[in-house]
Amino acid sequence: MARRIIPILKHLTSRPAIRGPGPESGSRSITYMPRPGDGAPRAVTLIPGDGIGPLVTNAVEQVMEAMHAPVFFERYEVYGDMKRVPQEVLDSIRKNKVCLKGGLRTPVGGGVSSLNVQLRKELDLYASLVNCFNLPGLPTRHEGVDIVVVRENTEGEYSGLEHEVVPGVVESLKVMTKFCSERIAKYAFEYAYLNNRKKVTAVHKANIMKLADGLFLESCREVATKYPGIKYNEIIVDNCCMQLVSKPEQFDVMVTPNLYGNLVANTAAGIAGGTGVMPGGNVGAEHAVFEQGASAGNVGNENQVVQRRANPVALLLSSAMMLRHLQFPSFADRLETSVKRVIFDGKFRTKDLGGDSTTQEVVDAVIANLG
Repeated sequence: MARRIIPILKHLTSRPAIRGPGPESGSRSITYMPRPGDGAPRAVTLIPGDGIGPLVTNAVEQVMEAMHAPVFFERYEVYGDMKRVPQEVLDSIRKNKVCLKGGLRTPVGGGVSSLNVQLRKELDLYASLVNCFNLPGLPTRHEGVDIVVVRENTEGEYSGLEHEVVPGVVESLKVMTKFCSERIAKYAFEYAYLNNRKKVTAVHKANIMKLADGLFLESCREVATKYPGIKYNEIIVDNCCMQLVSKPEQFDVMVTPNLYGNLVANTAAGIAGGTGVMPGGNVGAEHAVFEQGASAGNVGNENQVVQRRANPVALLLSSAMMLRHLQFPSFADRLETSVKRVIFDGKFRTKDLGGDSTTQEVVDAVIANLG
Protein backbone atom coordinates (compact mmCIF):
# COMPACT_ATOMS: atom_id res chain seq x y z
CA MET A 1 0.00 0.00 0.00
CA ALA A 2 2.75 2.42 1.01
CA ARG A 3 4.67 1.63 -2.18
CA ARG A 4 1.64 2.65 -4.28
CA ILE A 5 1.04 5.91 -2.36
CA ILE A 6 4.60 7.28 -2.53
CA PRO A 7 4.71 7.64 -6.38
CA ILE A 8 1.30 9.35 -6.31
CA LEU A 9 2.49 11.86 -3.69
CA LYS A 10 5.64 12.58 -5.73
CA HIS A 11 3.50 13.19 -8.81
CA LEU A 12 1.18 15.57 -6.96
CA THR A 13 3.98 17.58 -5.32
CA SER A 14 5.85 17.92 -8.62
CA ARG A 15 2.88 19.53 -10.41
CA PRO A 16 3.12 23.31 -10.86
CA ALA A 17 1.07 25.42 -8.42
CA ILE A 18 -2.22 26.69 -9.72
CA ARG A 19 -2.07 30.45 -10.14
CA GLY A 20 -4.83 32.96 -10.47
CA PRO A 21 -5.29 35.12 -13.56
CA GLY A 22 -2.70 37.75 -14.30
CA PRO A 23 0.95 37.94 -15.22
CA GLU A 24 2.31 37.46 -11.70
CA SER A 25 1.58 35.36 -8.62
CA GLY A 26 0.57 38.40 -6.52
CA SER A 27 -2.55 38.99 -8.62
CA ARG A 28 -5.56 40.68 -7.10
CA SER A 29 -7.94 38.45 -5.13
CA ILE A 30 -11.65 38.90 -4.48
CA THR A 31 -12.13 40.81 -1.21
CA TYR A 32 -15.85 40.26 -0.82
CA MET A 33 -18.89 39.49 -2.95
CA PRO A 34 -21.23 42.51 -3.02
CA ARG A 35 -24.97 42.21 -3.11
CA PRO A 36 -26.75 43.76 -6.09
CA GLY A 37 -26.95 47.50 -5.55
CA ASP A 38 -24.09 47.69 -3.03
CA GLY A 39 -22.18 49.97 -5.43
CA ALA A 40 -24.94 52.57 -5.62
CA PRO A 41 -23.72 56.05 -4.54
CA ARG A 42 -24.55 56.83 -0.92
CA ALA A 43 -25.67 60.19 0.45
CA VAL A 44 -23.60 61.53 3.35
CA THR A 45 -24.55 64.54 5.47
CA LEU A 46 -21.66 67.04 5.53
CA ILE A 47 -21.14 69.62 8.31
CA PRO A 48 -18.04 71.76 7.55
CA GLY A 49 -18.20 73.40 10.98
CA ASP A 50 -16.03 76.15 12.45
CA GLY A 51 -12.43 77.28 12.06
CA ILE A 52 -10.42 74.89 9.91
CA GLY A 53 -13.48 72.68 9.38
CA PRO A 54 -14.38 74.02 5.91
CA LEU A 55 -10.74 73.62 4.80
CA VAL A 56 -10.38 69.99 5.84
CA THR A 57 -13.88 68.90 4.76
CA ASN A 58 -13.18 70.44 1.35
CA ALA A 59 -9.99 68.35 1.25
CA VAL A 60 -12.10 65.22 1.72
CA GLU A 61 -14.53 66.32 -1.02
CA GLN A 62 -11.65 66.80 -3.48
CA VAL A 63 -10.13 63.38 -2.74
CA MET A 64 -13.50 61.62 -2.95
CA GLU A 65 -14.12 63.23 -6.33
CA ALA A 66 -10.65 62.27 -7.59
CA MET A 67 -11.26 58.63 -6.54
CA HIS A 68 -14.77 58.62 -8.04
CA ALA A 69 -15.90 57.28 -4.68
CA PRO A 70 -19.58 56.23 -4.61
CA VAL A 71 -20.63 58.95 -2.15
CA PHE A 72 -22.17 62.39 -2.50
CA PHE A 73 -22.55 65.05 0.16
CA GLU A 74 -25.53 66.98 1.47
CA ARG A 75 -23.97 70.11 2.96
CA TYR A 76 -25.38 71.97 5.97
CA GLU A 77 -23.95 75.06 7.67
CA VAL A 78 -23.80 74.51 11.42
CA TYR A 79 -21.72 76.60 13.83
CA GLY A 80 -20.76 76.06 17.45
CA ASP A 81 -22.41 79.25 18.70
CA MET A 82 -25.88 78.09 17.60
CA LYS A 83 -28.25 77.22 20.44
CA ARG A 84 -29.32 73.95 18.85
CA VAL A 85 -28.50 71.69 15.93
CA PRO A 86 -31.04 72.64 13.22
CA GLN A 87 -33.83 70.11 12.78
CA GLU A 88 -33.16 69.72 9.04
CA VAL A 89 -29.60 68.62 9.85
CA LEU A 90 -30.83 65.94 12.27
CA ASP A 91 -33.40 64.83 9.69
CA SER A 92 -30.67 64.54 7.04
CA ILE A 93 -28.45 62.39 9.28
CA ARG A 94 -31.39 60.18 10.25
CA LYS A 95 -32.19 59.70 6.56
CA ASN A 96 -28.61 59.12 5.37
CA LYS A 97 -27.42 57.27 8.50
CA VAL A 98 -23.91 58.71 8.03
CA CYS A 99 -22.36 62.16 8.58
CA LEU A 100 -18.91 63.66 8.05
CA LYS A 101 -18.21 66.61 10.33
CA GLY A 102 -15.58 69.28 10.85
CA GLY A 103 -14.93 70.70 14.30
CA LEU A 104 -17.64 72.70 16.06
CA ARG A 105 -16.35 75.32 18.48
CA THR A 106 -17.82 74.87 21.97
CA PRO A 107 -18.14 78.15 23.92
CA VAL A 108 -16.49 78.03 27.34
CA GLY A 109 -18.99 78.86 30.08
CA GLY A 110 -21.94 81.15 29.45
CA GLY A 111 -24.57 78.45 29.67
CA VAL A 112 -24.40 77.52 25.95
CA SER A 113 -24.53 73.76 25.53
CA SER A 114 -22.16 71.90 23.19
CA LEU A 115 -23.63 71.03 19.80
CA ASN A 116 -21.28 68.04 19.70
CA VAL A 117 -22.92 66.64 22.84
CA GLN A 118 -26.37 67.47 21.43
CA LEU A 119 -25.64 65.46 18.29
CA ARG A 120 -24.49 62.45 20.28
CA LYS A 121 -27.57 62.49 22.49
CA GLU A 122 -30.12 63.19 19.74
CA LEU A 123 -28.77 60.34 17.58
CA ASP A 124 -27.74 58.09 20.49
CA LEU A 125 -24.15 57.92 19.23
CA TYR A 126 -23.12 56.05 22.33
CA ALA A 127 -19.64 54.92 21.26
CA SER A 128 -16.73 57.19 20.37
CA LEU A 129 -13.81 55.43 18.72
CA VAL A 130 -10.38 57.02 18.29
CA ASN A 131 -7.49 55.10 16.71
CA CYS A 132 -4.07 56.39 17.83
CA PHE A 133 -1.19 54.77 15.96
CA ASN A 134 2.31 55.50 14.65
CA LEU A 135 2.43 56.53 11.00
CA PRO A 136 5.51 55.22 9.14
CA GLY A 137 7.93 58.05 8.44
CA LEU A 138 6.56 60.34 11.15
CA PRO A 139 9.06 60.46 14.04
CA THR A 140 7.60 60.17 17.55
CA ARG A 141 9.05 59.56 20.98
CA HIS A 142 7.44 56.10 21.23
CA GLU A 143 7.25 53.35 18.60
CA GLY A 144 4.80 50.48 18.41
CA VAL A 145 1.80 52.58 19.44
CA ASP A 146 -1.54 51.27 18.15
CA ILE A 147 -4.26 52.16 20.63
CA VAL A 148 -8.01 52.21 20.12
CA VAL A 149 -9.91 54.28 22.69
CA VAL A 150 -13.60 53.33 22.99
CA ARG A 151 -15.40 55.98 25.02
CA GLU A 152 -18.97 56.04 26.36
CA ASN A 153 -20.54 59.08 24.75
CA THR A 154 -23.90 59.82 26.32
CA GLU A 155 -23.70 60.04 30.11
CA GLY A 156 -21.20 60.43 32.96
CA GLU A 157 -19.95 63.97 33.56
CA TYR A 158 -21.34 64.98 30.14
CA SER A 159 -24.92 64.37 31.23
CA GLY A 160 -25.36 68.16 31.41
CA LEU A 161 -27.19 68.06 34.74
CA GLU A 162 -25.89 71.13 36.56
CA HIS A 163 -27.56 73.70 38.77
CA GLU A 164 -26.74 76.36 41.32
CA VAL A 165 -27.89 75.18 44.75
CA VAL A 166 -27.35 78.57 46.39
CA PRO A 167 -25.29 81.54 45.14
CA GLY A 168 -21.68 80.40 44.93
CA VAL A 169 -22.46 76.68 45.17
CA VAL A 170 -22.91 74.63 41.95
CA GLU A 171 -23.86 70.98 41.79
CA SER A 172 -22.92 68.87 38.75
CA LEU A 173 -24.29 65.34 38.52
CA LYS A 174 -22.39 62.36 37.11
CA VAL A 175 -24.92 59.82 35.89
CA MET A 176 -23.88 56.21 35.27
CA THR A 177 -26.31 53.45 34.27
CA LYS A 178 -25.98 49.70 33.95
CA PHE A 179 -27.49 49.83 30.45
CA CYS A 180 -24.98 52.35 29.03
CA SER A 181 -21.99 50.83 30.82
CA GLU A 182 -22.86 47.38 29.54
CA ARG A 183 -23.40 48.39 25.92
CA ILE A 184 -20.11 50.34 25.69
CA ALA A 185 -18.28 47.35 27.18
CA LYS A 186 -19.95 45.06 24.63
CA TYR A 187 -18.95 47.41 21.82
CA ALA A 188 -15.30 47.48 22.97
CA PHE A 189 -15.05 43.69 23.22
CA GLU A 190 -16.88 43.18 19.94
CA TYR A 191 -14.51 45.62 18.25
CA ALA A 192 -11.52 43.77 19.70
CA TYR A 193 -12.94 40.41 18.60
CA LEU A 194 -13.71 41.51 15.02
CA ASN A 195 -10.38 43.30 14.57
CA ASN A 196 -8.13 40.59 16.03
CA ARG A 197 -7.17 42.68 19.05
CA LYS A 198 -5.75 40.85 22.03
CA LYS A 199 -6.57 42.97 25.09
CA VAL A 200 -9.21 45.32 26.48
CA THR A 201 -8.32 47.68 29.33
CA ALA A 202 -11.05 49.35 31.40
CA VAL A 203 -10.11 52.84 32.67
CA HIS A 204 -11.77 53.95 35.91
CA LYS A 205 -11.61 55.80 39.22
CA ALA A 206 -13.54 53.24 41.26
CA ASN A 207 -11.17 53.64 44.21
CA ILE A 208 -12.86 57.01 44.84
CA MET A 209 -16.16 56.91 42.91
CA LYS A 210 -17.06 53.49 44.24
CA LEU A 211 -20.68 53.39 43.12
CA ALA A 212 -20.54 55.16 39.73
CA ASP A 213 -17.25 53.79 38.42
CA GLY A 214 -17.86 50.59 40.39
CA LEU A 215 -20.96 50.02 38.23
CA PHE A 216 -18.90 50.63 35.09
CA LEU A 217 -16.29 48.06 36.17
CA GLU A 218 -18.94 45.53 37.15
CA SER A 219 -20.43 45.79 33.66
CA CYS A 220 -17.02 45.42 31.98
CA ARG A 221 -16.21 42.34 34.06
CA GLU A 222 -19.49 40.67 33.17
CA VAL A 223 -18.98 41.28 29.45
CA ALA A 224 -15.35 40.14 29.62
CA THR A 225 -16.43 36.64 30.71
CA LYS A 226 -18.16 36.20 27.33
CA TYR A 227 -14.89 36.79 25.43
CA PRO A 228 -12.41 34.29 26.93
CA GLY A 229 -9.99 34.75 24.01
CA ILE A 230 -9.44 38.43 24.83
CA LYS A 231 -7.33 39.45 27.81
CA TYR A 232 -9.03 41.90 30.19
CA ASN A 233 -7.48 44.21 32.75
CA GLU A 234 -8.28 47.41 34.64
CA ILE A 235 -6.34 50.57 35.40
CA ILE A 236 -7.06 53.67 37.50
CA VAL A 237 -7.24 56.75 35.30
CA ASP A 238 -4.38 58.69 36.91
CA ASN A 239 -2.02 55.70 36.64
CA CYS A 240 -3.32 55.22 33.08
CA CYS A 241 -2.15 58.72 32.10
CA MET A 242 1.30 58.07 33.57
CA GLN A 243 1.56 54.70 31.82
CA LEU A 244 0.42 56.24 28.51
CA VAL A 245 3.26 58.74 28.41
CA SER A 246 5.89 56.22 29.58
CA LYS A 247 4.89 52.86 28.01
CA PRO A 248 2.01 53.43 25.55
CA GLU A 249 2.81 50.26 23.59
CA GLN A 250 1.34 48.15 26.43
CA PHE A 251 -2.20 49.26 25.56
CA ASP A 252 -4.44 47.81 22.86
CA VAL A 253 -8.18 48.58 23.17
CA MET A 254 -9.17 50.88 26.02
CA VAL A 255 -12.78 51.26 27.18
CA THR A 256 -13.66 54.29 29.28
CA PRO A 257 -16.49 56.35 30.73
CA ASN A 258 -17.17 59.70 29.07
CA LEU A 259 -14.78 62.22 30.64
CA TYR A 260 -11.82 59.88 31.05
CA GLY A 261 -12.10 58.85 27.41
CA ASN A 262 -11.74 62.43 26.23
CA LEU A 263 -8.55 62.87 28.27
CA VAL A 264 -7.10 59.46 27.36
CA ALA A 265 -7.82 59.82 23.62
CA ASN A 266 -6.19 63.24 23.36
CA THR A 267 -3.16 62.08 25.37
CA ALA A 268 -2.75 58.97 23.23
CA ALA A 269 -3.12 61.06 20.06
CA GLY A 270 -0.37 63.44 21.19
CA ILE A 271 1.94 60.50 21.89
CA ALA A 272 1.31 58.78 18.55
CA GLY A 273 1.90 61.79 16.31
CA GLY A 274 -0.52 64.58 17.13
CA THR A 275 -4.24 65.27 16.97
CA GLY A 276 -3.92 66.31 13.31
CA VAL A 277 -3.39 62.73 12.15
CA MET A 278 -5.71 60.66 14.35
CA PRO A 279 -9.03 59.46 12.87
CA GLY A 280 -12.21 58.79 14.77
CA GLY A 281 -15.95 58.42 14.70
CA ASN A 282 -19.07 58.28 16.85
CA VAL A 283 -21.45 55.39 16.29
CA GLY A 284 -24.77 54.12 17.52
CA ALA A 285 -27.18 51.40 16.54
CA GLU A 286 -28.56 53.41 13.60
CA HIS A 287 -26.23 56.33 12.81
CA ALA A 288 -22.55 57.26 12.59
CA VAL A 289 -20.74 60.62 12.59
CA PHE A 290 -17.09 60.67 11.49
CA GLU A 291 -14.72 63.48 12.48
CA GLN A 292 -11.19 64.17 13.65
CA GLY A 293 -10.49 61.62 16.36
CA ALA A 294 -9.04 63.85 19.07
CA SER A 295 -10.98 66.98 19.97
CA ALA A 296 -7.93 69.12 20.85
CA GLY A 297 -7.27 71.55 17.99
CA ASN A 298 -10.13 70.32 15.83
CA VAL A 299 -11.17 73.89 15.00
CA GLY A 300 -7.57 75.15 14.75
CA ASN A 301 -6.62 78.78 15.11
CA GLU A 302 -7.03 81.94 13.06
CA ASN A 303 -3.55 81.73 11.50
CA GLN A 304 -4.23 78.25 10.10
CA VAL A 305 -7.45 79.49 8.54
CA VAL A 306 -5.95 82.67 7.06
CA GLN A 307 -2.80 80.94 5.77
CA ARG A 308 -4.80 77.85 4.72
CA ARG A 309 -2.33 75.50 6.39
CA ALA A 310 -4.63 73.19 8.36
CA ASN A 311 -3.70 69.52 8.50
CA PRO A 312 -6.32 67.46 6.59
CA VAL A 313 -4.83 64.04 7.43
CA ALA A 314 -7.05 63.24 10.45
CA LEU A 315 -10.28 63.88 8.55
CA LEU A 316 -9.00 62.08 5.46
CA LEU A 317 -8.30 58.99 7.57
CA SER A 318 -11.68 59.41 9.29
CA SER A 319 -13.32 59.45 5.86
CA ALA A 320 -11.52 56.16 5.10
CA MET A 321 -13.20 54.77 8.24
CA MET A 322 -16.48 56.12 6.88
CA LEU A 323 -15.95 54.34 3.54
CA ARG A 324 -15.41 51.04 5.36
CA HIS A 325 -18.54 51.69 7.39
CA LEU A 326 -20.40 52.14 4.08
CA GLN A 327 -18.92 48.84 2.84
CA PHE A 328 -16.62 50.39 0.25
CA PRO A 329 -13.38 48.75 1.47
CA SER A 330 -11.31 49.12 -1.71
CA PHE A 331 -11.89 52.89 -1.78
CA ALA A 332 -10.99 53.09 1.90
CA ASP A 333 -7.76 51.15 1.29
CA ARG A 334 -6.78 53.41 -1.63
CA LEU A 335 -7.34 56.55 0.40
CA GLU A 336 -5.54 55.30 3.49
CA THR A 337 -2.59 53.97 1.49
CA SER A 338 -2.23 57.26 -0.35
CA VAL A 339 -2.26 59.31 2.87
CA LYS A 340 0.36 57.03 4.43
CA ARG A 341 2.57 57.35 1.34
CA VAL A 342 2.47 61.15 1.57
CA ILE A 343 3.37 61.05 5.28
CA PHE A 344 6.16 58.55 4.66
CA ASP A 345 7.68 60.56 1.78
CA GLY A 346 7.79 63.64 4.01
CA LYS A 347 7.75 66.19 1.17
CA PHE A 348 4.31 67.57 1.95
CA ARG A 349 3.55 68.09 5.61
CA THR A 350 1.79 70.84 7.50
CA LYS A 351 3.47 72.80 10.28
CA ASP A 352 2.23 70.54 13.10
CA LEU A 353 4.14 67.65 11.46
CA GLY A 354 7.34 69.62 10.97
CA GLY A 355 6.67 70.89 7.44
CA ASP A 356 5.47 74.08 5.81
CA SER A 357 2.89 72.85 3.30
CA THR A 358 -0.55 74.29 2.74
CA THR A 359 -3.70 72.21 3.05
CA GLN A 360 -4.07 72.21 -0.73
CA GLU A 361 -0.50 71.00 -1.29
CA VAL A 362 -1.13 68.02 0.98
CA VAL A 363 -4.43 67.29 -0.80
CA ASP A 364 -2.75 67.45 -4.22
CA ALA A 365 -0.05 65.03 -3.01
CA VAL A 366 -2.68 62.59 -1.70
CA ILE A 367 -4.55 62.71 -5.03
CA ALA A 368 -1.31 62.17 -6.95
CA ASN A 369 -0.59 59.03 -4.87
CA LEU A 370 -3.97 57.41 -5.29
CA GLY A 371 -3.54 53.94 -6.74
